[in-house]
Amino acid sequence: MRVIVTGGAGFIGSALCRYLIGDRKFEVTNVDKLTYAANLNSLASIAGNRNYRFIRGDICDRTLMDAVIYETKPDAILHLAAESHVDRSITGSADFIKTNIVGTHTLLEAARCYWERLAGEVRDRFRFLHVSTDEVYGTLSPGAYFLETTPRDPRSPYSASKAASDHLVRAWHETYGLPVLITNSSNNYGPYHFPEKLIPLVLLNALEEKPIPVYGDGQQVRDWLYVDDHVRALMLVLERGNPGQTYNIGGRAPLCNLDVVHRICDLLDARRPTGVSRRQLITYVADRPGHDRRYAVDPTKLETELGWCAIETFDRGLAKTIDWYLANGAWWRPLREKVYSGQRLGLLTKQNEKVNARGEERVG
Repeated sequence: MRVIVTGGAGFIGSALCRYLIGDRKFEVTNVDKLTYAANLNSLASIAGNRNYRFIRGDICDRTLMDAVIYETKPDAILHLAAESHVDRSITGSADFIKTNIVGTHTLLEAARCYWERLAGEVRDRFRFLHVSTDEVYGTLSPGAYFLETTPRDPRSPYSASKAASDHLVRAWHETYGLPVLITNSSNNYGPYHFPEKLIPLVLLNALEEKPIPVYGDGQQVRDWLYVDDHVRALMLVLERGNPGQTYNIGGRAPLCNLDVVHRICDLLDARRPTGVSRRQLITYVADRPGHDRRYAVDPTKLETELGWCAIETFDRGLAKTIDWYLANGAWWRPLREKVYSGQRLGLLTKQNEKVNARGEERVG
């Protein structure tokens, strides 16, 4: 297959590109704007492959996207490009609205115009796969799980922008017949994860014996999914999913944040002992504004209809992740030194609130 991957230099996108090239022998065109969280070093293993091509570009650029699509003639577009960090969306929502909503609209229109010119078998097999998040569903009560039919109830600028993009994709299917697929996944983790997210942030702070921030009481629950399991699920949805359908992808591993932090500390203590428990580095900090209390995904539809199941348990996947970071300081150390050193993001100040109210500039 020939595919276009948007956001292929990000965490999940790069894992997808490596899988498509290394395991599936697809022809992959990767379009990425290369914002702060993108990293071409995550693609070093496939950069020289004759089936792989990288184009630096913005999905909001309609002229560029038309040109890429018509030149590539893809069998599918896998849309992962997004601003994705909740904390950054709190103090800098404009980037999220532009990329996640306007960018998705631009890409949908470019895809629709291309698809409408196709005919026969080529037209029938084309797919537009939109990769989204479980955060669009809002927050859950104890014991409940998100289903594909759960109403969207986003609580942060990030999740609102992704919910909007989900609705756009669905509307392009219902209105124009574009053969779309939507996935909503739980929290991903694994190698090559930018160090602003919980697991790599805690891991690297603990490794460097710096304070480990825990928001609020640390009892917020997230469902964890190893990134390679997510990638396999995406391919099953692409190849076997029914156009117009949504599929939840979850690891069946709901854990509270504090429990995750404890496990990271204990695994790191076993591998790099310092003589004292790294749990002593835990520092409780002010909670994130509007912090959702619980997420948990029910992936039964994906498991029963398409035959997917998560391979990695959380403990095994976490151990593999920690071992990867310990062995790959050359990948993450420049990010900690030059891009993001671990400082707290997403706290509103009076200055931020005034600027956000004016909507004149981005803060954060």
